[in-house]
Amino acid sequence: MKRKLLVGVAALVLMASLGYAQDRGQPSARSQERITREVRHELLMLPYFGVFDNIAYKVDGGTVTLLGQVARPSLKSDAESAVKHIEGVDRVDNQIEVLPTSPMDDGLRRRLYRAIYGYPALEKYAMGVQKPIRIIVKNGHVTLEGVVDNEGDKNFAGLRANGVPGIFSVTNNLRVESGK
Repeated sequence: MKRKLLVGVAALVLMASLGYAQDRGQPSARSQERITREVRHELLMLPYFGVFDNIAYKVDGGTVTLLGQVARPSLKSDAESAVKHIEGVDRVDNQIEVLPTSPMDDGLRRRLYRAIYGYPALEKYAMGVQKPIRIIVKNGHVTLEGVVDNEGDKNFAGLRANGVPGIFSVTNNLRVESGK
């Protein structure tokens, strides 16, 4: 009897050390980290995900919540499709907002891109494929999202955006990357 009990306890300890969650159906912390990494990778690999789109996500167990704004309606469904096929994802809650199509907003996006990424102090952010400063335009209102190296760059980007004619307001949600 004691031997069976000891074998049962040893099996439970072994299962826990292999990463099985104690709560039924809940992924382990290691599994959550893997899902988070794969969601990030899949979203960054979307072919039409650009500087005028902002997609964020939350992983809670097997549920992935997609947040943000996109300029193309197809990008919303592409993001959901890419994420729902990841192993361990049971459900995708797609709360991405599709921005209204507007020739005025499209013109503002182009002018904002040139004003921010063409400014000598901010040109370094234009180097990579995925631009760290996201420019979201909705009915003439601008929101800057993303990460910059320092407070000066954050302020420059906000000032450059405010200098573009035809904008009603600018919200600077840029975050300063810690450690720099």
